[in-house]
Amino acid sequence: MIPTWIELIGVLAGLLGVVAWLPQIRKVWWDGKHDGISLPSFGLVFIALILWLIYGLLINSLAMTISNISALTCILAIIIGVLRLRRKTI
Repeated sequence: MIPTWIELIGVLAGLLGVVAWLPQIRKVWWDGKHDGISLPSFGLVFIALILWLIYGLLINSLAMTISNISALTCILAIIIGVLRLRRKTI
C-alpha cells in the first residue's frame, strides 16, 4: 500500500496536470479555435494516458487512477472539439 502522503503528492500533481489542459479546452470549445492542434499528437497522449491509467489500477494508486481519468476526459474533450470544428470547415 502506498502511504497517504505520497498519494497526496500524486493527487496534487494530477490536479495540476488537468488544470494545464483547461486553457486548451476553452480555446477549442468557447473560442472555436483549433489551429495549431495536432490530432496525432493528442492521440498519442490519449494512448499514453490509457497506459498510465492501467498502470495506476495495477499498482492500486488512487492518485494515478483519478488523475489519468481526469486527464483522459480533458484530452477527449479537446479531440472531440477539434473534430467537430474541423468538420464544420470542410
